[in-house]
Amino acid sequence: MTTPIADDVKGAKGKSPRLIAVSNRTAIDSNARAGGLAVALWDSLKATNGLWVGWSGKIKDFPSSKTTIASDDGVDFALYDMSKAQYEGFYLNYANSVLWPLFHSRLDLVNFDQSDFRHYQDTNKQFSKAVADHATPDDYVWVHDYHFILLADELRKLSWQGKIGFFLHIPFPPPETFRALPEAIILAKALTMYDIIGLQTTMGVTNLKRLLIEVCGGVDEGGEDILVHGRTITIRHCPIGIDAVAFKASAESPQAKMATKKLRKFLGDRKLIIGVDRMDYSKGLPQRFKSVAKLFDSFPHTHGVTSFMQIAPPSRAVVDEYQQLRKTLDGLCGRINGDYGDLDWIPIRYLARAYKREEIAGLYSISDVCLVTPLQDGMNLVAKEFIAAQDPDDPGVLILSQFAGAAEQMTEALIVNPYDTDKVAEMIARALDMPLAERKKRWKSLNHNVVVEDINWWRERFFAKALAPAKTIGFTT
Repeated sequence: MTTPIADDVKGAKGKSPRLIAVSNRTAIDSNARAGGLAVALWDSLKATNGLWVGWSGKIKDFPSSKTTIASDDGVDFALYDMSKAQYEGFYLNYANSVLWPLFHSRLDLVNFDQSDFRHYQDTNKQFSKAVADHATPDDYVWVHDYHFILLADELRKLSWQGKIGFFLHIPFPPPETFRALPEAIILAKALTMYDIIGLQTTMGVTNLKRLLIEVCGGVDEGGEDILVHGRTITIRHCPIGIDAVAFKASAESPQAKMATKKLRKFLGDRKLIIGVDRMDYSKGLPQRFKSVAKLFDSFPHTHGVTSFMQIAPPSRAVVDEYQQLRKTLDGLCGRINGDYGDLDWIPIRYLARAYKREEIAGLYSISDVCLVTPLQDGMNLVAKEFIAAQDPDDPGVLILSQFAGAAEQMTEALIVNPYDTDKVAEMIARALDMPLAERKKRWKSLNHNVVVEDINWWRERFFAKALAPAKTIGFTT
């Protein structure tokens, strides 16, 4: 439960500790606070008069020498404008064309370029300076995601000795994969400058510990701690959740009901299989389309009575690999509809655009099956949102990739290998025919996890260790 900080938590200077969050994008736009990271951070930022440091979303001709300060609802923002060269080198090229594919174990898609790494270094330096300009030793800095691996190291170089935590939202790869980076040693050593690192899965924790032992000479102290050159770093399993109550409310909103009414007009009495993903090669969308094709091929009784709808808003559209993915999906959809469709039935509805949160929640609520089949994923909150949106009296079935972080928690889903398209097709058929009693039993267990281990649980789990033995920031545990 979120509460203001008590007087006895005040630091040495008599000031309450303040949360300073750092992420590539912020939620200064109130519309961006409906879910995800913003939900977890907002209450703690408000309770501590906190600061959120991030990119403004603006691209300028020349680098910005300082941040723009803005405030909203008791939270301050330090916003940094990027130059075109910086946006390309730091964001598009190094963060998203080196770190993103590598952390998702796609070395074949990595594009190494030393100049891009220099942009990555420079941007981390600039963001660390923005933090240092506003931070006091009593503040707690919480850094998010792969864009800012170097930030703690740069902040320490500025003689800032306060506590710094890091949470990685994407998978942490095996050391053998990580070491393919020309800058692997630099990045690994930079990670040792954090006090606590939160990861989505137990496998991620194992991978990072192995890396720090092999590359940095770390010593496993047992439990969550590892000792590296006199510094103890805590590596904690912290699977992120959702605001389950709020998402359920979204599924029952007027916007949700309008979306479901519109879809029902097209769908009729057909059963609905749904997938909702960013258009990203990590999501396994071509394999998913092929699995659906095999469903229609191997289980002809599904013809005309089952439809698959894939919502896939494009992302990073200027990157070659994403352009190729779009062409692949366009081609697969056309071929499958051409092979199996009929005058009164379109097997696949493929929508390459974004929809509002309430609309998506409504679509989940009337779906019989949800396919969450990434090839690699840190967590995948679609799985949790689908469960939260279900009708307890007639719930749908979740089919979940064994390579999604959510599979560690959501064991009552139908777990599949997304590369095995024949088996995925069989699981879809099983899900479509699953008796109501089994659907209810599986949903009840899954929903319990989604409700209990929600976004606030995740935040409290991170801070319970991050600030030990001090009290937590902005809430009680």
